[in-house]
Amino acid sequence: MRTIRAAAAVAVVSALTAVAGCGGGSSSEGGSNESPKTLTYWASNQGPNIEADKKILTPELKKFEEQTGIKVKLEVIPWSDLLNRILAATTSGQGPDVLNIGNTWSASLQATGALLPWDQKNFDAIGGRDRFVDSAVASAGAEGQDPAAVPLYSLAYALYYNKQMFADAGISQPPATWDELVADGKKISKDGKWALGAEGGNLSNNIHQVFVLGKQHGADFFDKSGKPTFTSDGAVAAVKQYVDFMAKDKIIAPGNAEYAQNQSLTDFAKGKTAMVLWQAAASTFASQGMKPEDWGVAPVPVQSGTPGAGQNTNSMVAGINIAVFNNTKNVDGAKKFVKFMTSDEEQKLLNKTFGAIPPVKAAQEDPAFGAPDLKVLRDTLSTSAAPLPQVANESQFETTVGTAVKELWADAAAGKPVTTESVKAALTKAQQQMAQ
Repeated sequence: MRTIRAAAAVAVVSALTAVAGCGGGSSSEGGSNESPKTLTYWASNQGPNIEADKKILTPELKKFEEQTGIKVKLEVIPWSDLLNRILAATTSGQGPDVLNIGNTWSASLQATGALLPWDQKNFDAIGGRDRFVDSAVASAGAEGQDPAAVPLYSLAYALYYNKQMFADAGISQPPATWDELVADGKKISKDGKWALGAEGGNLSNNIHQVFVLGKQHGADFFDKSGKPTFTSDGAVAAVKQYVDFMAKDKIIAPGNAEYAQNQSLTDFAKGKTAMVLWQAAASTFASQGMKPEDWGVAPVPVQSGTPGAGQNTNSMVAGINIAVFNNTKNVDGAKKFVKFMTSDEEQKLLNKTFGAIPPVKAAQEDPAFGAPDLKVLRDTLSTSAAPLPQVANESQFETTVGTAVKELWADAAAGKPVTTESVKAALTKAQQQMAQ
């Protein structure tokens, strides 16, 4: 727990007041097992913006209320804030009844003891563990322990590209390697238009991208014992390659260094940016006026060859899990809500809407999940994606290394040189912070 609290330290001052007043799991207003009244639910931002998510989720929560008599108080939290909000809640003991978590955080949050373990009895209460895809359950906690959450949405990264911008630049197909992406990008990046979008201010997104590039350079950021190896040659090369898309190759707009709220998707939809690496973007593009025929999807590039295991990994195993805060006074109501959200019909509806893949086996049979973009995501998950390190201090990895990458983005945007030495210095600082 010490490492979790260390990671949360910067967030507690600003977030604790908001969290403590949210009327969450420890609030008497939420009812009890004997007399359930209200649940508080922190949902992650899955769609184009928070208001869109509220519009999507509100009728489903009303449906749950009609079925059970339990009202759900919804708060949709942007990804840039979600981890700090959760960490502050685990420190204060004041949190929601039910919450979404990034599956990469499962082992870290599990180590705090703040989340309800999903043992056989709890899984049986929602229809059984075997309803879910094995790899999705495996991303819900440390190996050998009962999962700390239940899979809700499954995702992988893909390369989305603007077909018209490619055609205008004389590019006939999406890039398969990073060299091809840079070469294509230089053809596109002119006259106020840019090749690739990034979210330089989003720590989690930074980690997702450099982890994949790290795998391609033969680095994992941790050794087999769980010790950080942030300064290895492969890790340094991965971070430099990513930031160099702005600093050296000039295919990412300098303003992207500050993006943290899906602005890169807006730029893509407006024709300002030709490519973006994202997990599920279809609903965002549709909400901003793009038609399905306006954009294409391809696997994320690799250094050479084609996507696969090992050094041709091209995505982290992505997804969102739903968890129950361990000190809720309405655990039975919370489990009913998890059962509702992971029911076959809700899984079909929500994953269709958000452009994700259901982790529930029966829901995957719906024809909608055979669409071209989802096929790329599904194939990536099954053949060329790797999980982020399943270590208890994974969330601190995101905050320390994610911040180091963010600061390097700022240097690149300011025109400062980003060298191998400066990258190694930034990662050395991050590794030292992990040891504190």
